[in-house]
Amino acid sequence: MAMTIPSIEELLKAGVHFGHNEARWHPKMEPYIYTTRSRTHIIHLEKTRELLEQAMQFIERVTAEGGVVLFLGTKRQAREIILTYAQECGAPYITEKWIGGLLTNWATVSQKIKKLRKLKEQRERGELAKYTKREQLMFEREIEKLTEEVGGVELLFKLPDALFIVDLKEEKTALKEANRMKIPIIAMVDTNVNPDNAQYPIPANDDAIKSLDLIISSIASAVKVGKKKGEKNEHKEKEIEQIVIEEQKQETEEDESDKKQETKNI
Repeated sequence: MAMTIPSIEELLKAGVHFGHNEARWHPKMEPYIYTTRSRTHIIHLEKTRELLEQAMQFIERVTAEGGVVLFLGTKRQAREIILTYAQECGAPYITEKWIGGLLTNWATVSQKIKKLRKLKEQRERGELAKYTKREQLMFEREIEKLTEEVGGVELLFKLPDALFIVDLKEEKTALKEANRMKIPIIAMVDTNVNPDNAQYPIPANDDAIKSLDLIISSIASAVKVGKKKGEKNEHKEKEIEQIVIEEQKQETEEDESDKKQETKNI
């Protein structure tokens, strides 16, 4: 499974090149701006493609090594797209309000996640059926509440190894927490955003649905490719381990045979 980088034409059709009005720009985005049309900045798509490829390669490496990328997009037009592609590639995600302390207070937040997993497992095994109807209703309400709070990160068993953010201006708290915990950030950066806030900035229109869909789906595909490579590497490692075990076993048998022969000769 090879990683596919969107072509310039695909980026163009998706409207990835449309930035904000020139009055709203961030000066540090200048290297990624191609021109201005009708007072609107136009993003340099060749640079977008180059940086998107770098971001995807990074994500592929992280996931191939068993790492986890957390998808974050709470702005209205990004929520469904984040949800769809994160679930498709099996990545944890947040589409509503950022969970305060998720990164900086993981020990506490992870307890909520564990509790949600435990209650769901108990429900699936029918272990909650022994309680009264009133108690069962209370359990259901607790599951609903926890799902609303931490449902998207239910499969997060440790701190993420990287954070993919749709709009840095919208996710200031997440940005601060990631920086504090030294977690690398991959982010879509429109012309009104400081690209220096991301280790892997992707210059792109972060408002249009088609642009969001193309970039987010590309990030998700990198996760899938990385996971697939990781599975292959794990399989190879197991094969090599088995070969080593067999060789050691054979060497031991040969040594024992040599010792027996030496004893007979004596």
